[in-house]
Amino acid sequence: MIYNPEMETMPREKLEALQLERLKRVVRYCYDHVKFYHDRLDAAGLDPDKFRALSDIQYIPPTTKADLRDHYPFGLFAVPQKQVVRLHASSGTTGKPTVVGYTKNDLGMWSELMARIIAAAGVTDEDIAQICFGYGLFTGALGLHYGLERIGATVVPSSSGNSEKQIMLMKDFGTTTLIATPTYALYLGELAHEMGYDLSDFKLRIGLFGSEGCTTEMRAKIEHRLGLFATDNYGMSELMGPGVSGECEQRCGLHIAEDHFFAEIVDPGTLAPKNEGETGELIVTTMTKEAFPLLRYRTRDLTRIVKTPCACGRTAARMDKVKGRSDDMLKIKGVNVFPSQIESVLMPMEQISPHYMLYVRHEGYTDTLEVKVELVDASLLERYSDLEKLTCVIRSRLRTVLGIDARVTLVEPKSIERFAGKAKRVVDLRENESK
Repeated sequence: MIYNPEMETMPREKLEALQLERLKRVVRYCYDHVKFYHDRLDAAGLDPDKFRALSDIQYIPPTTKADLRDHYPFGLFAVPQKQVVRLHASSGTTGKPTVVGYTKNDLGMWSELMARIIAAAGVTDEDIAQICFGYGLFTGALGLHYGLERIGATVVPSSSGNSEKQIMLMKDFGTTTLIATPTYALYLGELAHEMGYDLSDFKLRIGLFGSEGCTTEMRAKIEHRLGLFATDNYGMSELMGPGVSGECEQRCGLHIAEDHFFAEIVDPGTLAPKNEGETGELIVTTMTKEAFPLLRYRTRDLTRIVKTPCACGRTAARMDKVKGRSDDMLKIKGVNVFPSQIESVLMPMEQISPHYMLYVRHEGYTDTLEVKVELVDASLLERYSDLEKLTCVIRSRLRTVLGIDARVTLVEPKSIERFAGKAKRVVDLRENESK
């Protein structure tokens, strides 16, 4: 279902004209209402009224997360505090959190964009949607909550954690739509099986997953365990929250809400524009936000954008699933390694579970990578020859994909931590070991 046909199927020529109009407006708006942008544009010698073409956006210096933290908490807001009706913030795992604000109009726009993505995945007003994201300063739960209510779905705001109760509610309420991180969805499927439930005990049909990366291999595992159709959506608190883009039922990329977000792909090292279809870093400008507009925000996410027509009828450009983050990329023995590459190797293998950890160390004069992964059958630990054979197979497949040798450690079931929120799978010990 297309929630807003006028905007979602707008001809590209008309859409790009709308983008230019809104970009001109937001550049002037930021210049007039945010001292940071006023000073930055002046320093770059840029006149906000000289914005003539979409390509002119490349001349505006990008905004980074460091800029947000340097102006913590409200230094980049464009409206007085009395117009801000809600605040959200990132987790702040490294230093101060990034704080974002919303006016009433911002919240209305956010709900609209979430409704688009939810409808694109196939959810209707007949669905019962269970939200297993944590509520609070995190944007994910409330973003999906308001979008689901907007299309008329029944919302179960169960939040994260208390997994046995989640499964009980899922069965007793007849939940049809699950909202969670991919990692937590996997865990719920695993736990439901351990509790003696069968897929026939549930009415799940659609999964709306986000907040962390999800490879196609992981998605296949989730669909098999929970018996649903899994879709991916993308966003981040700095830009709005979820709702920047999402998959339709064709699952051939995530449709970008191009009437509200202008997306670019650049080389993460030089910031030079990439051609359509080339992979690079995603940079996004918010064109309609009032409280917290951002010009050319560096997401650090690596993807590509295509503008070819989609069978669903939507005309918006589509971005690939995020390959990884430019600042999460691991450089090991001179080779660029992304956790998603490792996940794509591990997920299809039936003898190991989808739970793994990556440890990067500096040993001697070189970097090493250890991949620790759970076995499905603990008895394999007692069959040395079979264990060694499986270890060699995994190492060989990783070597083929990564181009480097990795140490593989197979451990007993249930020995690796489960995550209700974003999974933290990478432990980089090199800095500690160099001290």
